Amino acid sequence: MHAVVCNEFGPLDTLVVEERPAPVPGEGMVVIDVAAAGVNFVDGLICQGRYQLKPTTPFVPGSEVAGTVSAVGPGVDAWSVGDRVLVFCGFGGFAGQVMAPALSLVAVPDAIDLAQAAALIQSYCTMLFTLTRRTSVAPDEWVLVLGAGGGIGLAAVDVATALGARVIAAASTPDKLEAAVAMGAAATIAYEHEDLKTRARELSGGGVDVVVDPVGGRHAEPALRATRHLGRYCVIGFASGPIPSIPINQVLLNNRTLVGVDWGGWTFKDPLGNRALIEELMGMVADGRLHPTAPATRPLAEAAAVMEALIDRSVAGKVVLVP
Repeated sequence: MHAVVCNEFGPLDTLVVEERPAPVPGEGMVVIDVAAAGVNFVDGLICQGRYQLKPTTPFVPGSEVAGTVSAVGPGVDAWSVGDRVLVFCGFGGFAGQVMAPALSLVAVPDAIDLAQAAALIQSYCTMLFTLTRRTSVAPDEWVLVLGAGGGIGLAAVDVATALGARVIAAASTPDKLEAAVAMGAAATIAYEHEDLKTRARELSGGGVDVVVDPVGGRHAEPALRATRHLGRYCVIGFASGPIPSIPINQVLLNNRTLVGVDWGGWTFKDPLGNRALIEELMGMVADGRLHPTAPATRPLAEAAAVMEALIDRSVAGKVVLVP
């Protein structure tokens, strides 16, 4: 099978596509023919050695995969060859096949395209985890989403809207704001040209209830200052690069709460809880409560270019690699 391989941490253009032996499932394991593998901002950071998680090299990047079961190991009764499944595999996803524990698989309903399923896992699970496990939103509360045109941002708009919230989408370009409006955002802020704190307060009638921030950098403090009494500020990541320094008195004021969100770390601590989260997500997509957009598709050979585009934030929405 073909696989994208990171032989050493460094520039993404050093990634190579290699021929590797097909995996053979052991006890309790399943082999999946990969139909699509989601590409995420964090994948590029890992390959560059810029993330807190540093796997032993060489390794195959890619954590979210959808496809069909091609082989089952001894002791696996719940899955059969041909079943449509998805899995958050940690590593190994950018390949023609991936092996995973049978207990980690989730069925993909027939109504959901496999490429769409592969694009769901990291972005939508992060946001469902954020807005239902790490905090909660009530109907008609205001949610400010930073970086609203990216994969995480669009998922945030969709999930918050499904939970009954009103969303203000903040992003850097008109096309990203248009994508957020199409996903259900009630209002927008072009934060490269508008005052984020002032506009968020104006649009929400005094302040937002929840901030979803996967961007960090210079937009973090004004977004925190835009929250009202008992507001919650959810720290998802730092796509802009710099980790912001925030005056902690702004947390004390108005009884605000800072909420750290590390869905990836939680999946290893509570795999059964994560499986329940993914099953809940699949149900919400299947019954029409969530509306993920169809991802763009690229071949494995373009993995480095796709990750570069995610890191420089030049791509809107989600991209999957199709072996």
